Amino acid sequence: MELFQISQTELASELGTTFRTINEIVNEKRNISPEMALKLSRYFSTDIELWLHLQNKFDVYKIYLKKQEAINKIKPMKRRGEIKSH
Repeated sequence: MELFQISQTELASELGTTFRTINEIVNEKRNISPEMALKLSRYFSTDIELWLHLQNKFDVYKIYLKKQEAINKIKPMKRRGEIKSH
């Protein structure tokens, strides 16, 4: 928030949401919903895809950290020969 020189309270007001919602997003207790992504993209003049992509990447990162051991045990599929048509 410091980068944009706006407080969480100000951002909440500008987006028509609550301080609690913004605070939970900032503190990683709430995801950025598609609706919030629309609001953020409008306010910051960005594409909605930016916010959805950032949320998706963060979700994958959290899952990987939590399940890293199990994921690393999975062996990549070996490539098979080309399938020949009859």
